[in-house]
Amino acid sequence: MFARSRRNLARWFMLSMGSILVLFASLIYYQRAVERLKESDRLLYSKAKIMVANVDYEWQPGQERLDLSNVPILGSYSPPIDNNVVYARWYTTTGRLRQFYGTQPSDRIQARAAFETIQSDPEWLRQLTLPVDSNGRTIGYLQIAMPLTGARDALQELLVVMVIAVPLTLGAIGLASWCLGELAMQPIWEAYASLQRFTSDASHELRAPLAAILSNAQVGLLSPVEAGQPKHTRLEKIAAAAKSMNQLVTDLLFLARQAGRLHPDSLQLINLNDLLKETIAALPVRSAARHLTLDLELPEAIVTVRGHPDLLRQAIANLLTNACRYTPDRGTVRLRSIPHHRWVLIRVEDTGIGIPEADLPHIFERFYRVDAERGRATGGSGLGLAIVEQIIAAHGGRIAVSSQVGQGSVFQIELPLP
Repeated sequence: MFARSRRNLARWFMLSMGSILVLFASLIYYQRAVERLKESDRLLYSKAKIMVANVDYEWQPGQERLDLSNVPILGSYSPPIDNNVVYARWYTTTGRLRQFYGTQPSDRIQARAAFETIQSDPEWLRQLTLPVDSNGRTIGYLQIAMPLTGARDALQELLVVMVIAVPLTLGAIGLASWCLGELAMQPIWEAYASLQRFTSDASHELRAPLAAILSNAQVGLLSPVEAGQPKHTRLEKIAAAAKSMNQLVTDLLFLARQAGRLHPDSLQLINLNDLLKETIAALPVRSAARHLTLDLELPEAIVTVRGHPDLLRQAIANLLTNACRYTPDRGTVRLRSIPHHRWVLIRVEDTGIGIPEADLPHIFERFYRVDAERGRATGGSGLGLAIVEQIIAAHGGRIAVSSQVGQGSVFQIELPLP
């Protein structure tokens, strides 16, 4: 699916960029052709004006007698004044040929247009037919032509360059589009892989409590009550499994709904000292801290943060219960608050079993357990730390961890001060 999407993205990108490139190259070629043609026309017109300026003539009403003795390019006896001029012709006002230089023309003028392109063999010509006026009267027409060899050669060179450059550029665009397609699809692929992994892990985690509920219900319905085992024991197991599954579903829904930063309207000013006192005195934390020493260290000054009290309480409680879960009996779990200039640090320190260094980069991932068997035995779903990280990120804060195996761990939350 992703390979096909990548090919389609690359194909459409190459098609759009290639069309733009071909259009751009065509515009450049057209503009260059127009410029070369205008340049040839300016040169042709200037030569015609010079030739007209050198004409001496006498005109009598009702006559077509002209003295063209001072026109050096006209007549078969005169040498050409410019090697670029292919031919020059003088026509009377009635269009009859009077004199010419170059190839033998027809007796009558063939064109009255100002400029005209003549497709002749072996080369194309640019022809100018210029009316010559004197005292407000048209006394004749001068027609000269120059070859378009220079302009044609320049355009052919440009065309050859484009024929070579455009396919190479299209190839580069195709390669770039393929690479860009991979870059564009990478976040989608990662999101899809994360979704697949999350779905697979969630299905796996939900399967265990469901299997426990089903097996206990079936045994309770089909088997006789064993001696010494109360009848409600299996119901207790079913209730515990259902409770575990309910908590897992609740955590999954929380992770799905609480993505991104919290809306400012949902935040309020919180006395952090009071929040930490309430959190450490809560029944779930006290229950998890049995046979442990639970300490609280707060600054003398009141520390105020802007946040969601229930979410912050849940994040800190998750860290405390997690620390208690992996701290042996008669160990210590300490909750500390340390204000700084723009931040306040909340530390949860324990003297537990610690976390291996290789696992530290992954402990905030969903369903990740340092020890899967130990996590299942203690009832952990692998979502607690992921929830903590998401809550802290939603408040614009950061969370970090340091640990040494056999000596304990330190989880540090940084929250911005208002």
